[in-house]
Amino acid sequence: MAEADTPGAAGFRLSAPAKLNLYLHVTGRRDDGYHLLDSLVVFATVGDSIEVTASDDFRLAVTGRFAAALSDTASDDNLVMRAARLLHHEAGLPDNCGAAIRLEKRLPVAAGLGGGSADAAAVLRGLCALWDISPGDDDLARMAIFLGADVPACLARRPAFVGGIGEDLDEAPPLPESHVVLVNPGVALSTASVFKGLGAKRSSRAGHFEEAPGDVAGLAALLAMRANDLEDAAKQLCPAVGDVLTALGRQPECLLARMSGSGASCFGLFDTAAAAAEAARAIAEQQPAWWSVSAPLLSAADEVAVSHIPAYM
Repeated sequence: MAEADTPGAAGFRLSAPAKLNLYLHVTGRRDDGYHLLDSLVVFATVGDSIEVTASDDFRLAVTGRFAAALSDTASDDNLVMRAARLLHHEAGLPDNCGAAIRLEKRLPVAAGLGGGSADAAAVLRGLCALWDISPGDDDLARMAIFLGADVPACLARRPAFVGGIGEDLDEAPPLPESHVVLVNPGVALSTASVFKGLGAKRSSRAGHFEEAPGDVAGLAALLAMRANDLEDAAKQLCPAVGDVLTALGRQPECLLARMSGSGASCFGLFDTAAAAAEAARAIAEQQPAWWSVSAPLLSAADEVAVSHIPAYM
């Protein structure tokens, strides 16, 4: 695979943070088969990393712990490459104005953490900076939903209530400073298969809330009245999801244990960084084959960091 760095080229580096569904309700299904959702989406400080540098063509290099899981798809079919080519086409740029992209894959693949969508969103932002273009918000939103249902939320990268198939974003009330433990049992789950397992079930639970939780315990109490509607279907396909939820729920000071997205990753909600770190350490010790990390959640005030990569001397 071609290397992503071009000698003499300046570029940009961005984070692609993990997306969590604090709750996820399936409220209907469109005639075209897409499911309608109601979800509260937040982002953690752990995630993938994207670098973009100038090139006269398009190239992708994938590194990191979970790079091998993308070895068969690190091509034009990869969501990162699709995002790059779509933006290039929409901007009307010449053929020789390409990009060399390096993706450090730190998040497990097909894990319910929106990793691929976050990577695509980071590439859109990074290439706008690299190519010095400024598409309108509406144009970026249109490109994002074309790429995938999770991409609009990952592009916004702030706590939000997500509706429709992912294109409707409503600002969430201020959330308390929170910490999570993310755990994946090492099993990839197909989103399509999980939704198929859901069948015709539709949620009637309360979704959006307007009040700002006073603390993490208050947030956990609100979330406990909501659910992830895909959890049972995911457990049927991957019983390890239940094992992960049990392991998280047994940790001292865990206020809520829930699956994220279509799984198999789950999260535990904690009040303090110390409690989350200790829980992640304990789970990693008990289940060394699992991926287990602790991290704070990003707030609406956290800026999207776009770091400049100086030209090589």
